Amino acid sequence: MDPRFATKTMHAYLDYPVAISLVALPFILGLGTSNPLAEWLAVVTGLAAFALTLFTDHKTGVIRILPYSFHLSVDFLVGGIFLIAPLALGFSGLDAWYYWVNGAAVLLVTSLHKPEATQASLAHT
Repeated sequence: MDPRFATKTMHAYLDYPVAISLVALPFILGLGTSNPLAEWLAVVTGLAAFALTLFTDHKTGVIRILPYSFHLSVDFLVGGIFLIAPLALGFSGLDAWYYWVNGAAVLLVTSLHKPEATQASLAHT
Protein backbone atom coordinates (compact mmCIF):
# COMPACT_ATOMS: atom_id res chain seq x y z
CA MET A 1 0.00 0.00 0.00
CA ASP A 2 1.39 3.37 -1.05
CA PRO A 3 1.31 5.85 1.88
CA ARG A 4 1.39 8.86 -0.45
CA PHE A 5 -2.02 10.47 -0.34
CA ALA A 6 -1.49 14.22 -0.93
CA THR A 7 -3.00 14.86 -4.34
CA LYS A 8 -2.35 17.79 -6.64
CA THR A 9 -5.83 19.14 -5.86
CA MET A 10 -5.34 18.86 -2.09
CA HIS A 11 -2.03 20.65 -2.42
CA ALA A 12 -3.60 23.39 -4.56
CA TYR A 13 -6.24 24.15 -1.92
CA LEU A 14 -3.60 24.33 0.83
CA ASP A 15 -1.29 26.70 -1.03
CA TYR A 16 -3.09 30.01 -0.45
CA PRO A 17 -3.81 29.50 3.29
CA VAL A 18 -0.20 28.42 3.84
CA ALA A 19 1.13 31.46 1.98
CA ILE A 20 -1.12 33.79 3.99
CA SER A 21 -0.08 32.15 7.26
CA LEU A 22 3.61 32.58 6.35
CA VAL A 23 2.97 36.31 5.94
CA ALA A 24 0.78 36.75 9.04
CA LEU A 25 2.15 34.38 11.70
CA PRO A 26 5.56 36.01 12.15
CA PHE A 27 3.76 39.18 13.31
CA ILE A 28 1.18 37.34 15.39
CA LEU A 29 3.83 35.20 17.10
CA GLY A 30 6.32 38.04 17.47
CA LEU A 31 9.09 36.31 15.57
CA GLY A 32 12.41 38.06 15.18
CA THR A 33 13.58 38.23 18.79
CA SER A 34 16.74 36.21 18.12
CA ASN A 35 17.34 37.70 14.67
CA PRO A 36 15.17 40.09 12.60
CA LEU A 37 15.54 37.71 9.64
CA ALA A 38 13.37 35.20 11.52
CA GLU A 39 10.43 37.52 10.99
CA TRP A 40 11.13 38.51 7.40
CA LEU A 41 12.25 35.18 5.93
CA ALA A 42 8.74 33.78 6.43
CA VAL A 43 7.04 36.94 5.15
CA VAL A 44 9.10 37.02 1.94
CA THR A 45 8.65 33.27 1.50
CA GLY A 46 4.88 33.64 1.98
CA LEU A 47 4.67 36.37 -0.66
CA ALA A 48 6.76 34.27 -3.06
CA ALA A 49 4.58 31.21 -2.31
CA PHE A 50 1.46 33.22 -3.08
CA ALA A 51 2.92 34.30 -6.43
CA LEU A 52 4.12 30.76 -7.19
CA THR A 53 0.61 29.45 -6.56
CA LEU A 54 -0.95 32.06 -8.84
CA PHE A 55 1.29 30.88 -11.68
CA THR A 56 1.17 27.11 -11.07
CA ASP A 57 -0.69 24.81 -13.43
CA HIS A 58 -3.10 23.33 -10.89
CA LYS A 59 -6.69 23.77 -9.79
CA THR A 60 -6.23 27.10 -7.97
CA GLY A 61 -3.64 28.60 -10.32
CA VAL A 62 -4.79 31.77 -12.04
CA ILE A 63 -2.14 32.10 -14.76
CA ARG A 64 -1.14 28.47 -15.21
CA ILE A 65 2.30 28.70 -16.79
CA LEU A 66 4.52 26.90 -14.25
CA PRO A 67 4.43 23.11 -14.14
CA TYR A 68 3.24 21.55 -10.92
CA SER A 69 6.49 19.56 -10.73
CA PHE A 70 8.40 22.86 -10.55
CA HIS A 71 6.08 24.02 -7.76
CA LEU A 72 6.77 20.82 -5.80
CA SER A 73 10.52 21.26 -6.28
CA VAL A 74 10.36 24.82 -4.94
CA ASP A 75 8.30 23.63 -1.95
CA PHE A 76 10.87 20.91 -1.24
CA LEU A 77 13.69 23.47 -1.44
CA VAL A 78 11.85 25.83 0.94
CA GLY A 79 11.35 22.98 3.41
CA GLY A 80 15.08 22.30 3.41
CA ILE A 81 15.95 25.98 3.77
CA PHE A 82 13.53 26.31 6.69
CA LEU A 83 15.23 23.39 8.47
CA ILE A 84 18.70 24.86 7.94
CA ALA A 85 17.86 28.54 8.56
CA PRO A 86 17.84 28.42 12.37
CA LEU A 87 21.33 26.93 12.43
CA ALA A 88 22.74 29.08 9.63
CA LEU A 89 21.22 32.35 10.83
CA GLY A 90 21.40 31.84 14.60
CA PHE A 91 17.68 31.66 15.31
CA SER A 92 16.78 30.44 18.79
CA GLY A 93 13.68 29.80 20.86
CA LEU A 94 10.36 30.31 19.07
CA ASP A 95 12.16 31.70 16.03
CA ALA A 96 14.01 28.40 15.54
CA TRP A 97 11.06 26.16 16.35
CA TYR A 98 8.80 28.00 13.91
CA TYR A 99 11.16 27.20 11.04
CA TRP A 100 11.91 23.65 12.11
CA VAL A 101 8.20 22.78 12.41
CA ASN A 102 7.28 24.49 9.14
CA GLY A 103 10.25 22.97 7.31
CA ALA A 104 9.36 19.49 8.54
CA ALA A 105 5.70 20.00 7.57
CA VAL A 106 6.60 21.15 4.05
CA LEU A 107 8.98 18.23 3.53
CA LEU A 108 6.36 15.81 4.85
CA VAL A 109 3.65 17.12 2.52
CA THR A 110 5.96 17.09 -0.51
CA SER A 111 7.15 13.57 0.30
CA LEU A 112 3.55 12.37 0.63
CA HIS A 113 2.64 13.73 -2.80
CA LYS A 114 0.74 11.11 -4.76
CA PRO A 115 1.99 10.98 -8.36
CA GLU A 116 -0.74 11.50 -10.88
CA ALA A 117 -1.75 8.56 -13.02
CA THR A 118 -0.73 9.03 -16.63
CA GLN A 119 -2.73 7.90 -19.61
CA ALA A 120 -0.13 5.20 -20.35
CA SER A 121 -0.29 3.71 -16.87
CA LEU A 122 -4.09 3.83 -16.90
CA ALA A 123 -4.13 1.84 -20.14
CA HIS A 124 -2.13 -0.95 -18.46
CA THR A 125 -4.46 -1.36 -15.49
